[in-house]
Amino acid sequence: MIPILTLTLNPAIDLAADVPQVLPGIKLRCTEPRVDPGGGGLNVSRAIRILGGRSTAFVALGGTLGARLSALVAAAGIEIVAFSGPGETRESLTVTETATGRQFRFMLPGAVWDTPRVEAALARIDSAVPEGGMVVLSGSLPPGVPADFPAMVSRVLGKRARLLVDTSGAPLAHLAAGGVPDLDILRMDDGEAAGLAGRPLACASETADFASSLVARGVADCVIIARGADGSVLADARGRWHARSEPVEVVSAVGAGDTFVGAFVLALSRGAPPEEALAHGVAGAAAAVLTEATELCHPEDVARLLPSCAAKAL
Repeated sequence: MIPILTLTLNPAIDLAADVPQVLPGIKLRCTEPRVDPGGGGLNVSRAIRILGGRSTAFVALGGTLGARLSALVAAAGIEIVAFSGPGETRESLTVTETATGRQFRFMLPGAVWDTPRVEAALARIDSAVPEGGMVVLSGSLPPGVPADFPAMVSRVLGKRARLLVDTSGAPLAHLAAGGVPDLDILRMDDGEAAGLAGRPLACASETADFASSLVARGVADCVIIARGADGSVLADARGRWHARSEPVEVVSAVGAGDTFVGAFVLALSRGAPPEEALAHGVAGAAAAVLTEATELCHPEDVARLLPSCAAKAL
């Protein structure tokens, strides 16, 4: 297994609770909350750990909540590279309405970064890069961090490690415009892909066409686009594949994308080709939606679902 470093500049303490019904203007009495370390990269590291792998998590931590988050990460058995973030580490809240099963997700923005802190983070990342390994930049960027931050990370890595980026908004638009030369892997969901394409991507073959066009334009060597219940599509210079799991009951979709990335990267680190790693990622995502709130997945569910997730060429 090659070493893996995940990057989380905007982590959160994830709180998840249930309430019978969400109504305005009254006090809503929630159940005892589940508390987990959160943020894209941290969730990727959590999934890798759950599935029997190891990674190191670069995490920006701020204030007393940052100290609490550090303890939660340590309790999860994840090695951490701590970086001093501004202000207080943010919190997020997921509330499930038990009467309907609907989920309400409240995401706070995080403290604002300035240029010196961004530069200091890059220097710290530089010293933590695993030679010959993989680096995963996942999740939202904090306010003040420039949209071309993935390009900055890519320049820091050089040829020392492969880079997977899973982000959204302005950073994703910058990536799609070719803003990161030699990007190894780019992942997005179907809504983000449709926004970039300027049209709905109605089926897996249309999604694969768009992913292949990004590869052809040099946006990334490998492009992955998630299609929700229809699995995920992967394209690279060798071809395009589609993998989906058998139907599963969705309990909570929180963390499914990050679990996909964790399972996918773990399989790559163990020597699997991308299309085989795609099946592992899809099985991980499907297993994640079976769990409640901010819990990610159970290894036995991933193992059970994996045979149904074999990737097929498109």
